[in-house]
Amino acid sequence: MGKKKLSFEQALNRLNEIIEKLEKNELSLDEMLAAYSEGVEHLAFCREQLAVAEVRFEQLSEKKGVE
Repeated sequence: MGKKKLSFEQALNRLNEIIEKLEKNELSLDEMLAAYSEGVEHLAFCREQLAVAEVRFEQLSEKKGVE
């Protein structure tokens, strides 16, 4: 993912771009491995952000008495 911190939306968009590239099957093996590795990083980041958001929603719901 590099040094630059991406937002959830940016990471998700990049992940979709990577998936499209891999599905086209036009990359060399080394390029495919690099793209896959980057995609795994973006996927982990997105999952982490979703987990944080889920906890936050639960906290807000409990605070407001919403089920």
